[in-house]
Amino acid sequence: MKTILNVIWLILCGFWMFLGYLAAGLLLCITIIGIPFGLAAFRIGLYALWPFGHRVVDRHDAGAPSCIGNVLWLVLAGWWLALGHITTGIVLCLTIIGIPLGIANFKLIPVSLMPLGKEIVSTDDEFAGW
Repeated sequence: MKTILNVIWLILCGFWMFLGYLAAGLLLCITIIGIPFGLAAFRIGLYALWPFGHRVVDRHDAGAPSCIGNVLWLVLAGWWLALGHITTGIVLCLTIIGIPLGIANFKLIPVSLMPLGKEIVSTDDEFAGW
């Protein structure tokens, strides 16, 4: 079931959101200071490309630098990536078949706004995030 949902997701919105994260990552990697933000964009972009079967968990070892980085991320790229998730989520919810995908898009909004201090783990891992 995960594979079917991922393929439908990829066709309808995953590829386009991945391109948005890729563009943000490339722009952020232009400067040395932006490289950690660019890497976070690439990581979340891969998650947005194939999300079913994975989940986002908080890293307990992330501290104040992640918080400060998330504020910078929000200003630089987070708000328009979240806007992309909101737009595609609303469009997908217009059809009955797209409602689960729209809900998945809405679940990606928090991680698109504040990705630092988070980790993407497989749901197949028995103790993922512990």
